[in-house]
Amino acid sequence: MNAGFWRFRKGLKSLIQAMLAMLLVISLAGCETFVESTKDIVSALPDLPPRVDDTPIEPNWVQVTGYAPISLQEGQTQQHKVLMAMKASKLDAYRELTALVHGQYLAGTTSVKDMVLQNNQFQGAVAGIVRGARVVKSYPVQTDVYATILEIDLNQVQRAWQASQ
Repeated sequence: MNAGFWRFRKGLKSLIQAMLAMLLVISLAGCETFVESTKDIVSALPDLPPRVDDTPIEPNWVQVTGYAPISLQEGQTQQHKVLMAMKASKLDAYRELTALVHGQYLAGTTSVKDMVLQNNQFQGAVAGIVRGARVVKSYPVQTDVYATILEIDLNQVQRAWQASQ
């Protein structure tokens, strides 16, 4: 083939690569990661004001436990599955703690036709930010379940809520 065709093809390939790179940069320019938006939310939370009363408040610790099955986790090795179960059990414990602190939203529907129950469904959801929780213990339960215990001082949560009002 002729040399002009190869130069044209090489130039066209370079132009397409440059356009794809520009499209990628432009499309990512407007994106915000979940981590950045979470940092914004957390930084907007008020700090606790100093207490005027110096009498110590007795902590009111509550504990929750999260569980995760090891064998159902994604992973190529048993060790990787255990690590995934550890993370999943910690997130489950945080979900339980969030439900304890902020409450749980429940939505349900029931259908009755000719005085016979036809359909009965409900869903639950939890949302909120939990600060100040700490991991008490993370451990395997029997052979296929991992558990994580979290605790938080409810008095600290209450003070933070009052400060935000």
